[in-house]
Amino acid sequence: MNIYELLIDELEEFSGVNAISIVENPAIQSDFVALADQKPVILARTNEDKRILMGAALIPDKPIYRKQDGEEFYIYFSKETVAKAAQMFFKRSNHQNATLEHAQPIEGMTVFESWIVEDTDFDKSKKYGLDVPEGTWMVSMKVDDEDIWNKYVKQDKVFGFSIEGQFANALRAEVDQPIPDMFSDQKLDKVLADLSEIVKSHYSK
Repeated sequence: MNIYELLIDELEEFSGVNAISIVENPAIQSDFVALADQKPVILARTNEDKRILMGAALIPDKPIYRKQDGEEFYIYFSKETVAKAAQMFFKRSNHQNATLEHAQPIEGMTVFESWIVEDTDFDKSKKYGLDVPEGTWMVSMKVDDEDIWNKYVKQDKVFGFSIEGQFANALRAEVDQPIPDMFSDQKLDKVLADLSEIVKSHYSK
């Protein structure tokens, strides 16, 4: 299957990440933690809940399975594109754009914290048990919507973030630049094995 790199065209008004969705099955396969009083919890049941979700918005050089118009393929984002997406997300004031499962717009959800992981050993995400690679775009989101917090977060119906946006030449042109190290010959066998597991998991649902 083909592997495509998704790019951002800064000259296009809507190119980049336009919203962040909370979903049951995040494509980047990284969960978030719910924070109450700055401690990671599974179910927060006190009146003092801070109602904060922290998780990865984008992980660089990670193959993501897709199927469109009968074609099966994988996409990925470079570290440079991840960093650019994070910057443009706030530059265009998209921090209050949120949806549920990429379908239902949600009011009262705000991304108030954002950073790129530079040191995996000392990053804030490590404190909360999240294991993400260097270059990952992390976000913290405040949830003021009562129904979303009580019916979805506390009931374990959503497990991570998933971006929404538009990207230059997305799904149309094969990568014509050197592909990331993760796709080099030395790592190809492991990558293919991982991709195989993703496909099996996808079709077993």
